[in-house]
Amino acid sequence: MSTPRRARCRFRGKRADRTYLNAVEVFAPFAVLVIVAHLTGKANAMTAFWAACFFWLRLAHAGRLLARRSYVRTLIFTLGFVAIVGMFWEVIT
Repeated sequence: MSTPRRARCRFRGKRADRTYLNAVEVFAPFAVLVIVAHLTGKANAMTAFWAACFFWLRLAHAGRLLARRSYVRTLIFTLGFVAIVGMFWEVIT
């Protein structure tokens, strides 16, 4: 027999698993850009800024995903994407 607490734990576990999978999916383009910036000698203060922004925004995104705050989560995800675009811009210019 399932208790409400047990059901809540399973739901939180699924939410944590989705959070982890989302983080893994978004990490690949970021990692590629960081490696390319390093290997091409384009790493500078702006690439470090975009990398730090991405890190903290992804951490906040995971926290909001676990806390079920979808409206804030969407904004944070968009800002994280902007950080990846900023890093890309620094690498190609």
